Amino acid sequence: MEAMAKARYVRVTPQKARRVVDLVRGRRTGDALAVLEFAPQAASEPVRKVVESAIANARVKADQAGEPFDERGYVVSAAFVDEGPTMKRFRPRAQGRAARINKRTSHITVVVAPAPARARAAASSTGRTS
Repeated sequence: MEAMAKARYVRVTPQKARRVVDLVRGRRTGDALAVLEFAPQAASEPVRKVVESAIANARVKADQAGEPFDERGYVVSAAFVDEGPTMKRFRPRAQGRAARINKRTSHITVVVAPAPARARAAASSTGRTS
């Protein structure tokens, strides 16, 4: 059962957030959380929170449908970053001039879904547990 989570108006530039999101797209949820936990980028914290929220949303959906839920069987099927509104600020410069500073925001979206059956079978035949 597919579940989605969004974080809107996050104060990190979309370019920097996309670098982090590219690290976890297509990974198992446990692996994705481990990567985000130790990623040095500042954008990894909001992305980790969105992944955790998507997992929690999948758990709630499974409970409502009466299906068993195993977090290890889910993958980050889609993850993308859209550009939010830009806050425009001005900074004084030399000789009475002013320079514009753009404070960009991001909308981070993560979708988790159960791993395909063949991927689960391959993981179990190789002895991998996560």
